[in-house]
Amino acid sequence: MADTLTLDRGDWRTVLDEVTAAHSGDLVTIEVLDPSIGHQYEAERLPFSYLAYDPKDDVVIVGVGGQSPRYPVVLRHMVPHPKEIDVSTQNVPEVTVRVVDPEDSATLITFFPVESPTGS
Repeated sequence: MADTLTLDRGDWRTVLDEVTAAHSGDLVTIEVLDPSIGHQYEAERLPFSYLAYDPKDDVVIVGVGGQSPRYPVVLRHMVPHPKEIDVSTQNVPEVTVRVVDPEDSATLITFFPVESPTGS
């Protein structure tokens, strides 16, 4: 990812909480890039619920849905024992968070702002 910031482990929880607050109401796509099986979409432009790091269980959790009758259930994608988290910082059309697991599979979480019906 170009123009990224690799986070220190001690900042993971705080920064992911900030990402959650900043992207409330956005849509999110979750992609898994696995060296052995290739590129897989887990979710495509679903309503974003939250992104969190749980230090007790050492897991990053991405929640989608659960906020409207159209998507009433929260679906979760988990990355256990992450070894790296990167956040795009500037000069990108969409904000992306990359989480790398111990086997070097990368989960990409990409945010897409929802445009209002009036186009503003």
